[in-house]
Amino acid sequence: MTSPQPAETRTQGRRTQTATLAEIAREAGVSAPTVSKVLNGRADVAPATRSRVEGLLRAHGYRRRRAEATRSPLIDLVFHELESAWAMEVIRGVENVARDAGLSVVLSESAGRLTPGRTWADQVAARRPHGVILVLSGLDESGRALLTSRSIPFVVMDPAGDPGTDVPSIGATNWQGGLAATRHLVELGHTRIGAISGPTRMMCSRARVDGYRAALETAGLPVDPQLIMTGDFHHEAGYRQGLSLLRREDRPTAVFAGNDLQALGLYEAARELGLRIPEDLSVVGFDDLPVARWVGPPLTTVRQPLTEMAEAAAKLVLSLGKDEDPAAATRVELATSLVVRSSTAARSGA
Repeated sequence: MTSPQPAETRTQGRRTQTATLAEIAREAGVSAPTVSKVLNGRADVAPATRSRVEGLLRAHGYRRRRAEATRSPLIDLVFHELESAWAMEVIRGVENVARDAGLSVVLSESAGRLTPGRTWADQVAARRPHGVILVLSGLDESGRALLTSRSIPFVVMDPAGDPGTDVPSIGATNWQGGLAATRHLVELGHTRIGAISGPTRMMCSRARVDGYRAALETAGLPVDPQLIMTGDFHHEAGYRQGLSLLRREDRPTAVFAGNDLQALGLYEAARELGLRIPEDLSVVGFDDLPVARWVGPPLTTVRQPLTEMAEAAAKLVLSLGKDEDPAAATRVELATSLVVRSSTAARSGA
């Protein structure tokens, strides 16, 4: 009697083990077609049954062979938030690679959550894309197991937290960018330099502020915690926190705004208080969005190569999809660079 063909292969150390759909179905107390429905993201499976089967797939380290996994001509692109010019630069980069590969891009948003929900995961399983790119987001253990079991590769771009050593990711040199932005202001003679960070839960935000602190300490300047405000990378936060900084009697003469959108909010706060940029206040952003060149005065900022980062993420996820035995996860950081425009000037009287 011929033994059933294994539905997957998993490796523990140097020993290869196999598990069949029939074995998983038997352990779950369901039929093999039911397990197949769960694998394919079909909706006609009871929630309790789906949960039981998914638990066994994780326990067995199930991984569908890529050669046997029928893929749709898609790349799933998942955003933490999808509402700014920042996102458009990322979309452009992924589209560039997808178009050359004959693929389309599916956009979704995790509505501010750091991990997309279960409904999204089931939809991805049903779509069976060539790969998934998560932007400022990530996957919890069950989400990772779901994609892994379907042999759907994934890459995290600009991870919100530490993605782990086993998760491929693409980022930028955020610490170096924060250092360069602040050092530029120090070299212009500014000694009271404020900062508006992004969310503290985001790794890129913390790295930028750490670079800011390092530049001040290297220059022998004190780091005043009262000059460091917490924002959320949106225009309104730059305006609100900018007002708080600029209304101080000992206000800063320069501010590292954390990103371009917060810098634009800071512009608005300065205008409201009758302060001129750069005569009364120097401002540095981060990202180098197209609007940074158009705003008046044009914004000095740290260029984050968003389109190139997105292209690198798309190329990496497609490469992982072609490799039957991918090497260790890859962490890539693209270089940032300071772009000096008209929003910064020497401190008055310096």
